[in-house]
Amino acid sequence: MAQIVVIDYGMGNLRSVAKAIEHVAPDQSVVISSDINTIASAERVVFPGQGAARDCMRELEARKLTQAVLVAAKEKPFLGICMGMHILLNHSEENNGIDCLGLYEGDVRFFGKNLKNDQGEKLKIPHMGWNNVKQVIEHPLWHDIGDDSRFYFVHSYYMNPQDTELIAATSDYAIEFVSAIAKDKVFAVQFHPEKSAQDGLQLLRNFTQWDGC
Repeated sequence: MAQIVVIDYGMGNLRSVAKAIEHVAPDQSVVISSDINTIASAERVVFPGQGAARDCMRELEARKLTQAVLVAAKEKPFLGICMGMHILLNHSEENNGIDCLGLYEGDVRFFGKNLKNDQGEKLKIPHMGWNNVKQVIEHPLWHDIGDDSRFYFVHSYYMNPQDTELIAATSDYAIEFVSAIAKDKVFAVQFHPEKSAQDGLQLLRNFTQWDGC
């Protein structure tokens, strides 16, 4: 039985995520899989992602993985990364709108074409590069990671959950946006821990040791 399954839905940087997890947890079995039974039997599940929400949802449905992802998020420690965070909400504005998994109420919004900093300078979209992450709750996945640490981001959309108690961290890119959420067995991040040096690896290490409580 695989201890950690990285869900394969044909998108995302699956191998770099799996390799990073193997690095921090060499004693655990890490498998990339789209098999429903393999996902169901895993101790922990990682749902990475990049690209478009519409493509993500289409691939999940084509591979009959939608229910498997929802069940995993409810029943076992679950880590969502980037797109794997966005699709947990009801809806995304991307591509004229797309319904997502609806695990939580809320929507995913576009930063906009005229985003400016405090000096009036236009900011590039996508938001790409290192940014500070302000922790707003205590959580096992923040263990040994300093508040306001820097992580690596690549995104043009941001999560807007209806329930503010979901928010585990925020970041700033002209506007304050949600950069991590947490509820029950779910922890999801906007940034890419597998690309975020030692703090990113520490977050992945914490996840491999987290029992979901």
